[in-house]
Amino acid sequence: MEAARIPQFRVDGRQLGLVGLLLGLSVVGWLIIDGRMRGMDAGPGTDPGTLGFYVGVWVVMMAAMMFPSIAPMIVVYARIQRKRREQGKARSGAVAVGLFVGGYLASWTAFGLAAYGLLELGRALSIDALDWDAAGPYVAGGVILAAAVYQLTPAKDVCLRKCRGPLDFVLGYWKPGNGGALRMGLEHGAWCVGCCWALIAALFALGVMSLGWMAFVAALIAIEKLLPWKALANRGIAILLLVLGLAVAFVPDRVPGLTLPDSATAMMHGDHPASPSGEHEGGSGDHYSMVRGGAR
Repeated sequence: MEAARIPQFRVDGRQLGLVGLLLGLSVVGWLIIDGRMRGMDAGPGTDPGTLGFYVGVWVVMMAAMMFPSIAPMIVVYARIQRKRREQGKARSGAVAVGLFVGGYLASWTAFGLAAYGLLELGRALSIDALDWDAAGPYVAGGVILAAAVYQLTPAKDVCLRKCRGPLDFVLGYWKPGNGGALRMGLEHGAWCVGCCWALIAALFALGVMSLGWMAFVAALIAIEKLLPWKALANRGIAILLLVLGLAVAFVPDRVPGLTLPDSATAMMHGDHPASPSGEHEGGSGDHYSMVRGGAR
């Protein structure tokens, strides 16, 4: 039974510090994202900015959103590394754990770069039909509806099982050494991307620069990975996304927390966001237009 796998995440005294570190890094990530996104357009179709800006924000965002839900996996991996070190089969467990986490984030960074490429392609093509006052709401709603459908597919189920079974994954994909730790992190990250890519796509449709929608999607990911009722959680999330997608497509002004673009150009034609120094990169126009609707 699926519920029987949850007790794998029993934290002893030696692992409490690791769990606290992961949760602490997640909190720090949320604070950094809050500072970097303050004043930015939080609506659908927000310009991702320059590549350097985007990658920096993306990595921190993934750490903030994902670290709580991958804590069971990291704890199980660290526990096995500790036992191997006690048996003289491994050296530094801390380095291996760090490489595992780094590999995990690298997989999500690869996905983020692919998403960035698609967004930049959309900007380059300047398709007027995608503007918010044209087909924008239907496109955003369609992405969310696609995420709802993916929740019920066999591919989603397979990937989710890999994410929900830390001990099964670690034992089944074990590779020794620091190089093995990095490869295991990459592999687990790939399974996690397979599990959650549609939810992250829905986040782009709702407003990837919105702290509120980030927290909403992060909560959905944690629910389906950590709660014992896998089927119930998965189907419940699918129904929630179905309702949300229809609302965004047909009555976006009634969706709580959804920031509506102030103008048609907000979907595809914005300038790049400001750098930390406050100067705009990649354009002279002000991308931070006032928006109406929900809050960040």
